[in-house]
Amino acid sequence: MERILLYHCRALLMDEANTLLEGAYVVVEGETISSVGTQRPQGPFDREIDCGNNVLMPGLVNAHTHIPMTLLRGYGGGCDLHTWLNQWIFPTEAKLDGRAVRAGTGLALAELIAGGVTTIADMYMHTTDIAQTVLEAGISANLSCGGVYFGAPADFGPATCKDCDNQRRLTEEWHGAGNGQILVDASIHGEYTSNVPLWQWMAAYAQEKKLGMHVHVSETQSEHEACKERWGKTPLQILDRYGVWDTRAIAAHCVWTTEEDWALMAEKGVSCIHNPVSNLKLGSGVAWIPAMKRAGVNIALGTDGVSSNNNHDMFEEMKFAAILHNGVTHDPLALLPRQVLAMATRDGARALGRRTGQIAPGYTADLILVDFDRPSLTPCHSVEDNLVYSARGSDVVMNMARGKIIYKDGTFFTLDLERIKAEVETYALPLLFGDGASLADRRN
Repeated sequence: MERILLYHCRALLMDEANTLLEGAYVVVEGETISSVGTQRPQGPFDREIDCGNNVLMPGLVNAHTHIPMTLLRGYGGGCDLHTWLNQWIFPTEAKLDGRAVRAGTGLALAELIAGGVTTIADMYMHTTDIAQTVLEAGISANLSCGGVYFGAPADFGPATCKDCDNQRRLTEEWHGAGNGQILVDASIHGEYTSNVPLWQWMAAYAQEKKLGMHVHVSETQSEHEACKERWGKTPLQILDRYGVWDTRAIAAHCVWTTEEDWALMAEKGVSCIHNPVSNLKLGSGVAWIPAMKRAGVNIALGTDGVSSNNNHDMFEEMKFAAILHNGVTHDPLALLPRQVLAMATRDGARALGRRTGQIAPGYTADLILVDFDRPSLTPCHSVEDNLVYSARGSDVVMNMARGKIIYKDGTFFTLDLERIKAEVETYALPLLFGDGASLADRRN
């Protein structure tokens, strides 16, 4: 087991006290943090890393993604969610195969890793291809296939429903892979893309296999109101009737949720995954995060897919979250930097059921180093303020995931970026959009 010492750093522990430990020494043994302090621990060490007085913090948790959609970066812009999905995204996604998904996943992982992300929750199809690519890259992932069912309830059968089969195979093959690096969640794409038999089956399966649950909830006003017309209840409430929330669960977006929904989420322990950039770009609205927090709801952050966000930069996501809610509430204290940092670290870990998001003994060694010598981070009157309002993903100079350095100073150690980019250009994009000439046209 390799023993690593990180020293000469300012460690933002992301504990409940938001401790900033000056001159910190952090010891990593295997995949786990073994000690944190201000006195040099006794050696020997297999490796010692001088952090250059930069800021060491927990790796970021991107709690709602669709990483193969990186192939669709900015595609179909200028539409509301439902027009965008039905006219642009769904027809293009129908052309995807496993090879293209692996290429898009690899490209996404390079962006995520370079930007300081060590854990994701992803919902997409061809999930086994995603799982293999993630396992090789080294970060942790909660993976789900986003179950849909458009058939008549009377025609539903678990043996013939494609997404029931996908869920079973994904769970059997990948849940717990890589010593827990890969966890499988049950999932329902959304209330509006499924119906009661699938909800019941997925809820029961999650209980049987002790899985989490991942669902899109109340992303748009039209989705939310249509559900109320169908059922007389909001999406959260109707899914609760069928046991969907009777396990650790994450609800992505929650833009149009109500006070009654928030009480239900707090009672059931359902985490809201806030995706401010995607919600704003698509014109979906603003989730009332400060009010949800006051109601006792755990809040995490996600980028959503790059197709509706345009990047995976979690530092940008933190800044947007902070300034958005300060702005719409006319209160500069509505969402403090320390709260936003918690959403991107320990609260995200809580949402995904993972022991990460803090620098403390016994926690997974997911650590990133942010270069505070950059002009844009100088001077530093507050580490928390600089991280939320000034830092960018490009300021990350080291990413350690599960005790292994997978990125440092622009070099990837688990990904072949040039091969991935070539695969995107020569295979994935022509598959989705046609030959090279049409691609050139799209760029112009």
